[in-house]
Amino acid sequence: MTPTILSLTDARLTLDGNAGPVEILRGITLDIERGESVGLTGPSGSGKSSLLMLMGGLERATGGSVQALSQDLSAMDEDRLARFRRGNMGIVFQSFHLIPTMTALENVALPLEIAGHGDAFARAEAELEAVGLGHRRGHYPSEMSGGEQQRVALARAVAPRPAILLADEPTGNLDAANGEAIMDLLFGLQERHGATLIMVTHAPELAERCNRVVQLFDGKIVGAAE
Repeated sequence: MTPTILSLTDARLTLDGNAGPVEILRGITLDIERGESVGLTGPSGSGKSSLLMLMGGLERATGGSVQALSQDLSAMDEDRLARFRRGNMGIVFQSFHLIPTMTALENVALPLEIAGHGDAFARAEAELEAVGLGHRRGHYPSEMSGGEQQRVALARAVAPRPAILLADEPTGNLDAANGEAIMDLLFGLQERHGATLIMVTHAPELAERCNRVVQLFDGKIVGAAE
């Protein structure tokens, strides 16, 4: 039996709004298995990105439970959460979030250095080669296209060999050709490293590449298909 790597039980998220509390997630129960790829779909405002943030410990559930690798994320303080993410999760956002004063190689090596890996730059260089940017390792983000910056962000996310890879609209800021290339890379890297991939997307053709699609509406799961 494939072990469960992420488990949410009646997970809820309520945030304070101008008019009072707003229910963002309204009781999410979901198990994700190791090595699986899951697409999170639904209209804008349905809670997709918020659910991804719960899974990554970037938002704390205000009800229910969220467990990753059998660890209760809501029971961790911020320092422990940061260490847990650093060791077990890679996150790719729609915006690339690269450090502008660092080269591509330095951006990818940084999380490895923070984690104490002595081979940080060798591993960073290997990951840049894997996304086709070995020749751009000395360039700064401002010297690269959007597609190239997202490739660097992908390399940075997978370099620590995370068990869980979270992607929030990773092609949202790219044209169709670059978006397709990034998705090919993302699924290829997931397969190569054996990571579990959870991806938020509006694009049905991207969601259909996943093992399973989970559809959200108004903060609830309204459908799931393999």
